[in-house]
Amino acid sequence: MEETLDTDHIDALREQREYSLSQDSGSNNNASDGAQPSPVEAYARPGAVRFAPTIGRGQAARGQESALQQTLVMVLAGGQGERLYPLTKDRAKPAVPFGAVYRIIDFALSNCLNSGMRRILVLTQYKSLSLQRHIQETWGLFNPTLGEYVDVIPPQQRNVKRWYQGTADAIFQNIYMLEQERPRWVVILGGDHIYKMDYAKMLDFHLKNEADLTIACTKVPLAEASRMGIAATDENNRIVGFVEKPKKPPTIHDDPLNSYASMGIYIFSTDVLVRRVIEDVKQDTEHDFGKNIIPKMVRGGDRVFAYPFVDENRNETGEPYWRDIGTLSSYYEANMDLVTQSPRFNLYDDQWPIRRRSQPGPPTKTICYGTGRKAITYDSLMSTGTIISGAAVERCIVGPRCYVHSWASVADTILLDDVEIGRHCRIRRAIIDKHVKIPAGTEIGYDPKEDKRRFTVSEDGIIVISKGMILR
Repeated sequence: MEETLDTDHIDALREQREYSLSQDSGSNNNASDGAQPSPVEAYARPGAVRFAPTIGRGQAARGQESALQQTLVMVLAGGQGERLYPLTKDRAKPAVPFGAVYRIIDFALSNCLNSGMRRILVLTQYKSLSLQRHIQETWGLFNPTLGEYVDVIPPQQRNVKRWYQGTADAIFQNIYMLEQERPRWVVILGGDHIYKMDYAKMLDFHLKNEADLTIACTKVPLAEASRMGIAATDENNRIVGFVEKPKKPPTIHDDPLNSYASMGIYIFSTDVLVRRVIEDVKQDTEHDFGKNIIPKMVRGGDRVFAYPFVDENRNETGEPYWRDIGTLSSYYEANMDLVTQSPRFNLYDDQWPIRRRSQPGPPTKTICYGTGRKAITYDSLMSTGTIISGAAVERCIVGPRCYVHSWASVADTILLDDVEIGRHCRIRRAIIDKHVKIPAGTEIGYDPKEDKRRFTVSEDGIIVISKGMILR
């Protein structure tokens, strides 16, 4: 069956092809040289292209395809996560474990699943093996026959021979994927935030406002706004100004005490997205949405709107929850919130579940040997295969297959997978990465000078022990 593409898409993709050719010194745009047409050229001549029939295209042909079906999600998951080092020593930031049994990226992907968006590309770059394996083992629930998928896409270097230079450049280098999938709208997410959000509601807002770009925004106090990208809006939530980390942040039009901070969640109309990233890559910029693309779109008169964050997280406080897990301190604090009596982030909500990898293994076990050697555990999350043998575990996140031996005391600490704590150990305010064995009698968190000599210590005193570190 023959399909067509709208003129805006065709023109934008021709611009992209022309730029790609100008960057390739060995290429020649002369058809008489006998060079085969690129996929972009073929795509820009829809009359010459025919596609195999699929269920998705059959729905489109009958005019039954919904806005959700015509939306593609692109998750930016390639950041180095330098401020989370050493947790990011061997893994990408979105692959860092969180809450005992999750990875940080599970929250964005769960939002996609719960929102009904099931065409997802995860763009990776640095140290992506752990992330790729996690997605393969956890997120293989989509049905390709129905056009559903989560695909991990490393840098292709199709258009330019370089790594991603910024968020906008990552999209530019994957225009080929937009060409193949042909969505009408593109949702762009970060893979390193903890929150619950229905992207379908945001898409509806985008359509009602006939927007070129919609940015999810959350209210922040003026005192915190100078650390974020801030949107100035009119009474209709149209953005009239956008600036990164302003010294004097603009306030919300009807709320002088708060500002609208960008959450790094965008919905673009595809033709506008393609044009803007092509324009940007031709210029000497940082190729970043917040620093370059968005301010230029606002100045240029594009229809850019702020979508007020609607939180799907159900907790007792009713306060919106959104966390950027960017530092060791923020990572530690977000985890420790989960072991409080009334966590601000609710993991136990069946109406908005967070999907995770299902790990086989026995249940958690506590062993009490009698007087002077009792297993005491409270205000903690315990994972599959964990054994607490006559030890005290207080306010801890305990990952799968951990073993805490008798007379040990562990408090206010995060243990990732396969950590063994020896007898008579005393540990507090620490993050212990996978596959670490703490020798009997070790003290961590009680001597600041000794801790700094041996381990990574955050500004507020959180001790981090690297993955697989050998202690003596």
